[in-house]
Amino acid sequence: MGIKKGDILDERKRFPDSCGLVVKCTGGGEGFQKIFCCGHELTEEDLVSEIVSSRGRKRGTLLPGAMLEERRQFPDSCGLRLMVMDGGAGLQGIDCCGHLITAGAVHGLRFGQPLDEGAPMPTGPAGQA
Repeated sequence: MGIKKGDILDERKRFPDSCGLVVKCTGGGEGFQKIFCCGHELTEEDLVSEIVSSRGRKRGTLLPGAMLEERRQFPDSCGLRLMVMDGGAGLQGIDCCGHLITAGAVHGLRFGQPLDEGAPMPTGPAGQA
């Protein structure tokens, strides 16, 4: 089993009642087994050629564009990198190379900085409109 760069997994393909997690592989993936989300297991059966339009996808702490990098937690891995495209409120972890990748493997889009759980997101310039 495994996935390759460019593959898209969509939780709504088999589980329409889920949070609707959509991830895209941006590298690695030879050791990929499954993703745990909303009590479901996403495998190669959930591969889609393009993102299926679906209302009601629930976003979690991982916003679209967040990168999950296996090597941040496990340097001896295949180097799986996944980009969150949508959904993800129920994401519990990713099984790859016998490791469980969690939200600690996240890199935000802000200059490659790790996701800082304690800092509030900037909302823009302060002042009167």
